[in-house]
Amino acid sequence: MMKKKIVVAVTGASGSVYAKLLLDKLQQLRSQIAEVGIVMSDNAKQVWEFELEDKTHGNYPFKYYAKNDFMAPFASGSARFDTMVIVPCSMGTLGRIASGVSDDLISRAADVILKERRKLILVARDTPLNLIHIRNMQTVTEAGGIICPAIPSYYSKPKTIEELAMTVVNRVVDLTGLENESYRWEGI
Repeated sequence: MMKKKIVVAVTGASGSVYAKLLLDKLQQLRSQIAEVGIVMSDNAKQVWEFELEDKTHGNYPFKYYAKNDFMAPFASGSARFDTMVIVPCSMGTLGRIASGVSDDLISRAADVILKERRKLILVARDTPLNLIHIRNMQTVTEAGGIICPAIPSYYSKPKTIEELAMTVVNRVVDLTGLENESYRWEGI
């Protein structure tokens, strides 16, 4: 199996636990990964610190890029990053991607991933949805992106908020194509 190059973008939508658990999981799966690049919006850092009551967002052993660093390797298709996960993905970020607006590194990298026909996974975190959100999701899906709403499953009988959020993160990891041991539905 060829090792993957993954971009993880974190926006300011509520749901920092999803980003934290994904980054924790990617550390565990390092043997399958060639490179992870992280880019966070300013709001993402603030929301992480508020929701998780810590500042660990900068402590992962991956390379970090500033939100306006258009010299980041994944700002170009020639860097051959396989997958981009935006977690959580705000509706504003989704809208910019759907409109083709590349005004920061997150939206530029998403544009690159789509134009190169690689895997873009948006962990949308908002409810309820208005028609603009739904149409933006349709546009991104038609362009080849995957909308993976942060909707946890309950059949694994999670006992904590982290276990519940992990049901979403495990789906995201599966979508990246990484081998991942997690709860699998086997029916009743």
